[in-house]
Amino acid sequence: MKTAFLFPGQASQKVGMGLDLYQNTELGKKYFDLANEIMEVDLKDIIFNGPDEILKQTQFTQPAIYLVSVILGELLLENNITPFCAAGHSLGEYSALVISGAFNFETGLKLVKLRAESMQQAGEIMNGTMAAIIGLDKSMIEEICRQCQEKGIVVPANFNAPGQIVISGEVEAIKYAMNLAKETGARKVIKLNVSGAFHSPLMTKAKKTLTDKLNSIEISDANFPIYSNVTAKPVTKSQDIKLRLIEQLDNAVLWHDTISNMIQAGVSNFVEIGPGKVLQGLTKRINGNVNSTGIETNIDVNSYTDV
Repeated sequence: MKTAFLFPGQASQKVGMGLDLYQNTELGKKYFDLANEIMEVDLKDIIFNGPDEILKQTQFTQPAIYLVSVILGELLLENNITPFCAAGHSLGEYSALVISGAFNFETGLKLVKLRAESMQQAGEIMNGTMAAIIGLDKSMIEEICRQCQEKGIVVPANFNAPGQIVISGEVEAIKYAMNLAKETGARKVIKLNVSGAFHSPLMTKAKKTLTDKLNSIEISDANFPIYSNVTAKPVTKSQDIKLRLIEQLDNAVLWHDTISNMIQAGVSNFVEIGPGKVLQGLTKRINGNVNSTGIETNIDVNSYTDV
């Protein structure tokens, strides 16, 4: 049975995550301590003790989720659990790439730190937001976005699962789109608690900063295919990985297509590695016939056996 590792993105964080990894594994302690040095802030304290309002800030959320996810993924590799392929939702793509050997933990965290800070700053310069729309299909959402252009920038940002799509853009345009979605028959429309319009043209400034950094580092070929957010197709070559990461910031996350393409490639066992169960829920909505589990703790790591 082919197994895929899936790594969560922003919004999966919770106060206290990874504490058992820090207390009970050498790797966990090493990476948490290293993260404090790289971040130049007591990230460990923010993760373990909160408060939630601080942990939810983009510049802390992204490094925190990355840190916990990578520790779990590397512990699985130490236990000789290697996936057929992997993917990560938005930020999670960086976790997936570390586990694949494209770059090491330290390089990845520096990239994630810069990415998170740049996205936070871009959100402050260009006032944007996001909203989840439940119950409308892709063509309906694209038409709604087209109708809202006179109000400002608004684009589909995450194609998560059938009938679950996130839009991103300028505040007034998003408000207008939310009302249009309700009128069109959306089952639910939820404004997201985010600090910017991620995966939209409003992230162009952040993209420039990240591009400069990515062009300055060494990226290796991946040890197994990583399905890119931007194309929903597998990449292994270093140059392709770099291009996909650059494109990722202001393009939509094609998660529905990513999972579907993995299934088409023979994957029938999906393991979400990191805090929360968001990706397990999306996988089940995309295809209820595949196996979907999660690894959140050191106990989970040690009790997991490849199917």
